[in-house]
Amino acid sequence: MAHEISERELQLPPAMIEKLIKYASERKDVISLGPGEPDFPAPRPLVDYTEKIAGRCSHYSPPGGRRDLKEAIIKKLKKENRIRCSEENIVVTAGSQEALLLATAATHDATEQMLVPEPGFLAYIPTIEMMDAVPVSLPLRESEGFQVNPDRLKKLITKKTQALMINTPSNPTGAVMPKKLLEEIADIAVERDIYIFSDEAYERIIYGGKHVSPGSLNGMHDYVISFFTFSKTYAMCGYRLGYCAAPVDVADAVKKMHVYTSICAPTISQMLGVKALSLPRRHVDSMVKEYKRRRDYLVKRLNEMGLRTRMPQGAFYAFSNIQKYSKDSWRFAQRLLREQKVAVIPGTEFGPSGEGYIRCSFATKMPLIEKACDRMEKFLRKN
Repeated sequence: MAHEISERELQLPPAMIEKLIKYASERKDVISLGPGEPDFPAPRPLVDYTEKIAGRCSHYSPPGGRRDLKEAIIKKLKKENRIRCSEENIVVTAGSQEALLLATAATHDATEQMLVPEPGFLAYIPTIEMMDAVPVSLPLRESEGFQVNPDRLKKLITKKTQALMINTPSNPTGAVMPKKLLEEIADIAVERDIYIFSDEAYERIIYGGKHVSPGSLNGMHDYVISFFTFSKTYAMCGYRLGYCAAPVDVADAVKKMHVYTSICAPTISQMLGVKALSLPRRHVDSMVKEYKRRRDYLVKRLNEMGLRTRMPQGAFYAFSNIQKYSKDSWRFAQRLLREQKVAVIPGTEFGPSGEGYIRCSFATKMPLIEKACDRMEKFLRKN
């Protein structure tokens, strides 16, 4: 008898970003502006501490997370995010992506809907679909600064809507949502009785503005599920450590399902998480300062070569309008890679509203960014 792959898996979109990054990593002559992770190593104190604790971390941790880490997270959330919570609200996971998956499963039955702004992080829609829930696109417009439009949002909410996903600072656009807009969205969530899934992966990578956590707003304790990660702030992508802060009933459900997925986040990573949260701000601030230098250079060059690019206020991506040159972002990215050996991510990876755009990461060393810009300029002049 022939065995078949599930319909669920077959319907997941192929990740073109994976093919591009694989090709770029295998070719030494390619400059990649594709990375979605810091190019910095983890802070030195974390590397040293890893060696120190290597013999003490071979056992499971509790599915909800180690107590010492949860206590450190609670202090961090209160001080930096103005979110007040207790241990019962926190679940530590193998990266925030696992928390997103489990929280979606905990709050959505089959055919129930989540509103997803797009262009948005490429994993949102497949995550929802894997749970047999239904993602509903909330298009973001460049003319509106890639911000959520509350009027359009209200029109999309139905009886089947369970949640709204928001991401601030945003991947791929770099937009940061102002407090006033978040308050409007919060009012809609309370009025229509839906959750807000708040992905705050880039919370500390912000340039001059202010990051506001929706979970800090008055009366939102029972409506917001906040997702955080150590990956971007502390350059700890490979450690796979994240967490969510959620209403107790949601946190309990996530914890229950965690037992049947990865059981717990890696114990060594959790011990390192406690150490990371104790580090002075300078470790993160020095990275952000360098990202800002790269951002200013890259955005200026992109605009000068006719690729209209808004100045990102957070994260480490420039989202460029290529419609002056091409209406097909995938073909544009392929040709740029083939002809000038520069890898960028086509906007369609982030949803249909990303067509006509490319994403360039400045989590890449400055000399490589400079060289990549020179090659892109040649490519555009030729075409």
